[in-house]
Amino acid sequence: MEPITIIEGTALPVDRSDVDTDQIIPAQYLKRVERTGFGPFLFDEWRKDPGFVMNDPRYDRASILLAGPNFGCGSSREHAPWAIEDAGFKAVIAPSFADIFRNNCTKIGLLPVELREESVRALMDAVLDDPTTRIVVDLDGLIVRAPGIDEVFDMEPFTRWRLLEGLDDIGLSLRNEERITAYEATRPSHLPTA
Repeated sequence: MEPITIIEGTALPVDRSDVDTDQIIPAQYLKRVERTGFGPFLFDEWRKDPGFVMNDPRYDRASILLAGPNFGCGSSREHAPWAIEDAGFKAVIAPSFADIFRNNCTKIGLLPVELREESVRALMDAVLDDPTTRIVVDLDGLIVRAPGIDEVFDMEPFTRWRLLEGLDDIGLSLRNEERITAYEATRPSHLPTA
């Protein structure tokens, strides 16, 4: 996982509330065992509508996803953040997230940012008006900046530290590799090794 300090880019405004994980990545695409390859199926059903914002080429290079409240609700499928990340997004900004979805995001380095609903609305309006609007998400300073918007957000300190350091669960374990190796070297041979 790459360390996150600042994410800067344009945004895709998905102006919908209560977007569940089945809408993010439909169940028929969950047959893969890798974490990659899900991006082309992000919002698959909605993309069949030519008017859906993701079909607008002006948003093709967006690296930030803007969404309505309760984003990522529904089942706990970890494939939803995988699909968002695989589609090129580095952060999701919404007024609220489903807890499991938020946690699944932080485990892969996809930054979930909660802002007040009126601030998310202002960002969406700005991006809908001008798709080239740049948004800066500063994890180190815990602030989101865009023209006319300068808002602080909060994040649990340990999660923030892990993201700043680029540490997923395996990375956290590997910080203790010497201690693990030393323990394994002194472990009695009659105990199982796997």
